[in-house]
Amino acid sequence: MGCSASMYAVGKRKKKTSIPEVVVYVPSMRIPAQSDLQRPLRGLIPQDLVDRLACLRNQIVLVAEETGGSAVAELRRALEGYLSLLIGLTKKEHGLEDLVEFKWKNLVDGRQENSVANSGYELLSAIHMIAMLTLSEANSLMIPKDHSGSGIRVVSSSDCKRDAVDLLLKASGTLVFCVREILAHLSPDVKKKFSKDFQDGVLEAISIQALGQGTEIQLGLAVESQKASLSVKRRLACEQLIYFGQAYHCLPESDTSTGRGKKHLWFIKWKFLEAKAAAYYYHGLILDKGTEPACHVTAVCCFLAADGLLSESKKACLTFCLTAPVTRSPPLWGAMKHLHQKIPEVAARKSQMYGYLLEEEK
Repeated sequence: MGCSASMYAVGKRKKKTSIPEVVVYVPSMRIPAQSDLQRPLRGLIPQDLVDRLACLRNQIVLVAEETGGSAVAELRRALEGYLSLLIGLTKKEHGLEDLVEFKWKNLVDGRQENSVANSGYELLSAIHMIAMLTLSEANSLMIPKDHSGSGIRVVSSSDCKRDAVDLLLKASGTLVFCVREILAHLSPDVKKKFSKDFQDGVLEAISIQALGQGTEIQLGLAVESQKASLSVKRRLACEQLIYFGQAYHCLPESDTSTGRGKKHLWFIKWKFLEAKAAAYYYHGLILDKGTEPACHVTAVCCFLAADGLLSESKKACLTFCLTAPVTRSPPLWGAMKHLHQKIPEVAARKSQMYGYLLEEEK
């Protein structure tokens, strides 16, 4: 892979208009914008090192723009090579931290978001981009596909889902590193210049949310397994609920009123409601195994609550999809494919069966 990235044509490509599907939420991808590394660093570090830095950075820009960020493996290799050289600029003893003004832009609309003369910011942005590529890869694995030509789309296999869980864990860990090892050591004056993507709480929310989505996939695997008990399924649903609740509280209020912040908020609400519906449903199934009338009454209340939450989650899903930028939700998969059928069915049957007990309780 040379510096010229000759396999990609230079110039603007025609972008196909399509509405993307979202299984794993990926915030807007940020990529480097053209920045002058040569002039500020000339004479301070070896010229071949300056050339290599500029070359790798330009390569990241070119590949990202030409592929729309889909060349994940190639972009990751280029970013890792770039980071191995960039790390030297961040060391205070070298005195090179504030010499280069690093510029980044949004991949989708090409709008330059901000420009910061700080190598720590560049390090944070590059590692953040790796995390977003990892989330994007997990999303690609989880989008159902029609492998047989039958017109029915399914997620490939259990192995595919486990790979997606591993990617989500990796993305979450990468974002935790960004927060604790980079962001925490930057001065408030530098942080003031950051885009909304790096506001306090946003990176934490995405990191926790990735754990929630990994748990969602694990719940789907548990539903498909005959060995998984109701207690295990309830525990996974409760863990998912906790993760999305924590992610919601991490998001700063200032970032959720418009644009992508608003869309991000609706995604978390949608997944929170789904997880809560699942938790109530499995708790109800466990209670319904009891022999006391009170157990059945409480179980029916859980089933009815789960049914109401499922309806709310459908509305939240629709709002998420319609909030700009417009996206599509994929066909039902995992635990929700099962629960969208079972929850209304069980709620109706059990409320009829134990309706008299509910009346007595009232």
